[in-house]
Amino acid sequence: MSRLAIYKQNNPDSPSRVFDQGDTIAEELAAIGVRFERWEAASEIAPGADQQTILNAYREQVDHLKHENGFATADVISLTANHPDKDALRRKFLSEHIHSEDEVRFFVRGSGLFYLHVGESVYQVLCEKNDLISVPANTPHWFDMGPAPEFTCIRLFTNPEGWVATFSGDPIADGFPRFESLAA
Repeated sequence: MSRLAIYKQNNPDSPSRVFDQGDTIAEELAAIGVRFERWEAASEIAPGADQQTILNAYREQVDHLKHENGFATADVISLTANHPDKDALRRKFLSEHIHSEDEVRFFVRGSGLFYLHVGESVYQVLCEKNDLISVPANTPHWFDMGPAPEFTCIRLFTNPEGWVATFSGDPIADGFPRFESLAA
């Protein structure tokens, strides 16, 4: 189930507010300029489907976002628990960073945690299958895919080079609960 927990940046041990209803999550995130939606595929997607099959299943929504926001490209990323670079990728994404463009992810399968550092608060967003999140350009954030990642996401970019990050050097991410703590 999708979940939003809002923390004070100096109190990572206990969220001040928690939401688990999609509409409420969308409203809370919209207040800070973050888009959150739930999508359904136009057709069934078999496990292990290739990139083109996945993009075709969400063609209408992807084309709408491309047109609406000027995205140049869309691709699909999949990570599994047996990916040889999973530990290095997790470490990379766990550091607070920004992008010069919106970061858009749609979860086709699995889940992951986005952390958005806005003002004096940190918004922890558990995204799961059928969730779309669009983090505005220049919003400090990090992502935790967990120690055994299992997800497939559609990514949209305005920059054809894809994922380009500027790391803040702020160690804030080190103090917040990790993906695996949600299972506890």
